[in-house]
Amino acid sequence: MDYFSVGKIVNTHGIKGEVKVYPYVDDLNEILGLERVFVEKKGEIEEKKVLGARFHKGMALLSLEGVKNMTEAEALKGCVLKITRDMAEPCGEDEYFVKDLYGMEVVTEKGESLGELYDILFTGANDVYVVKTEGKDILIPAVKQCILKVDLSEGKMTVRLLEGLR
Repeated sequence: MDYFSVGKIVNTHGIKGEVKVYPYVDDLNEILGLERVFVEKKGEIEEKKVLGARFHKGMALLSLEGVKNMTEAEALKGCVLKITRDMAEPCGEDEYFVKDLYGMEVVTEKGESLGELYDILFTGANDVYVVKTEGKDILIPAVKQCILKVDLSEGKMTVRLLEGLR
């Protein structure tokens, strides 16, 4: 099954089994609106119903089915929360799931192959795509001036290299 990581359980909250989740998503409402999640613990994935969800100091607090006290919540500390692709909010225009971008072939607008997108740096202003080349890695800002086309079906990204990027 195709999963997306949406957060990590970093702690417990209170004595009734709530877990504190550090979000991996930009909008906490994406986590708070979930009816169920998949909890990954030591490589095993278990589906759990979300019984309650709320904000608290930039974190999501979740009550999960089968987690009734602090001891049971403590056992989930460090676990990653996942959702399936069909549970994810749909992407808008010129938006993509990060996981779909890794491994894409990156080519210039003239058709020159630069290499493969193998990392993404998340900065305050915009993301930066790291392209593995035969020589030095190329850092390409994820802005409209540089990213001309993303073709998910072909696994290809067409870019315009601005002065100094190479």
